[in-house]
Amino acid sequence: MPRTWTAVATLADKDAAEALAQAMEELDPEPTGVGTFETQDDSGIWEIGAYFTEPPDDVELALLAAAFGAGPFAVSRVPDQDWVDKVRRELTPVEAGRFFVYGSHDADKIPEGAEPLLIEAAMAFGTGHHGTTLGCLRALDRLAAEGVVARNVADVGCGTAVLGMAAARIWPGAVIVSDIDDVAVEVAETNLRANGLADKVRAVVAAGFANPEIAARAPFDLVFANILMQPLIELAPDMAAHLQPGGYAILSGLLTRQADEVAEVYASNGINLTNREVIGDWATLTLCKTSDELTQLR
Repeated sequence: MPRTWTAVATLADKDAAEALAQAMEELDPEPTGVGTFETQDDSGIWEIGAYFTEPPDDVELALLAAAFGAGPFAVSRVPDQDWVDKVRRELTPVEAGRFFVYGSHDADKIPEGAEPLLIEAAMAFGTGHHGTTLGCLRALDRLAAEGVVARNVADVGCGTAVLGMAAARIWPGAVIVSDIDDVAVEVAETNLRANGLADKVRAVVAAGFANPEIAARAPFDLVFANILMQPLIELAPDMAAHLQPGGYAILSGLLTRQADEVAEVYASNGINLTNREVIGDWATLTLCKTSDELTQLR
């Protein structure tokens, strides 16, 4: 197993953090991967990290940190370990109503009558363990238990496609899932094939609803959007345009303190809150687009 080193620093400015990450791509030795993320939603503190297969140059890192106003880089050696195997051992299956999300190592644990969704541990986000994904699966299960049947479903920002696959498991019709990231769409397609759903769920690269295939399939009976607060707010007008009257939206990626603001924005666009579920610090909102005829998806 090749040795790996990490170098991590922080900055209180998103643009500067992204610029520093880009500059790190030119280091020698060259990093195998560089990324930035906000350490906590709305914190304003950004972490810049890189992986190396040989020790990075401390002097170069110090110069970069000074040039971009970052704190000093912390360099460490990653212990030799099969991380995928470790996650497989420690990541237990998730039950969300009728849905059972599992890795192949737990295939013998699928309960009778459950709707199984195979997501390998290596896929990381979207395994169902996070409160946002779990909340969306529970919301879907609740709608189905209430008699809702959505025959035209979209998942905007799909990640592993677990939500789109869950909808395809229980309802007839078509599902389209999208993500802004090419790699995420490739992961989604792999999961669709592994679950025998490639003929029912289409995966495309798109930012929000900005894709010809998505536009051609609208209006939708149900749209998932498990992303973040600001993108959800920006998505609200498009959501209203692509959701049919009486159709549902399941939104997550929200801290509990952010949920009211998002619900208000959607209400101003004619999509009203019908249910809120809180799991830990995270909230999942189920909303319904108003209809003059008060039609229901039954």
